Amino acid sequence: MLPLMTILITGATGQLGNAVVRYVLDRTNEQVIVSVRDPEKFTLDGVEVRQGDFEKPETLDFRGADKLLVVSGEAPDTETRIQQHDNAVAKAVEAGVGHILYTSLTDADTSTVGVAAVHKATEEAIRATGIPYTFLRNGMYHENYLGALSADTVAVSTKDGRIASAARDDYALAAAVALTTEGHENQTYELTGSTSWSFPELAGDRFRDVSDDDLVAAGLPPIVVDFFKAIREGVFAEVRPDLEKLIGRPSRPIAI
Repeated sequence: MLPLMTILITGATGQLGNAVVRYVLDRTNEQVIVSVRDPEKFTLDGVEVRQGDFEKPETLDFRGADKLLVVSGEAPDTETRIQQHDNAVAKAVEAGVGHILYTSLTDADTSTVGVAAVHKATEEAIRATGIPYTFLRNGMYHENYLGALSADTVAVSTKDGRIASAARDDYALAAAVALTTEGHENQTYELTGSTSWSFPELAGDRFRDVSDDDLVAAGLPPIVVDFFKAIREGVFAEVRPDLEKLIGRPSRPIAI
């Protein structure tokens, strides 16, 4: 009998990471470990829990991991996020991890979106280790836009730009598939929804075309406005086949 493989997942108390863990547990009997900042917030059974914080590399323990999923962290600025990810990558090397998977962003190496700089740098750091990698370049989440689309007035600066988004749960399933099946070494997957949509299309008469400056003046965070600008410019419009191939079905369409 072959020895059990060990899968280690970071960020497992977050919405994406937690869903990945659930799918992995459903799909395999391999050993599953999670690395989380606050172990008390992780409540799933049958999983080894390790406390670890990307900002405190001395706490990160990736020993024994055949496959490591680094779920991209959150920080208020680009430099901090890059350093967080660099800490995780360095610890993966130190621990002798066999395969690093990373949740990245659409076209991370060429995208004009501001946050792409984080993902480009992290992908480069992972490649430089020489460890087999898989980049899961997640597109936009449906959940990012459901609140705006349900408002009485949908005031955005996207114009008729299209978004090939997918449900967070479908991205989680794709990550779980990559973690529990073979053949994903040194692959980059561009993960998008099976269809695209636009704000005018879904909002109808509730749609209001406003400028980026209007949204900033109204107090919308610049990072959100930057994404609206990218949508207007077609950055997230292309429908690609990788998500469907990984999960074995079309992605779920957005529903409001």
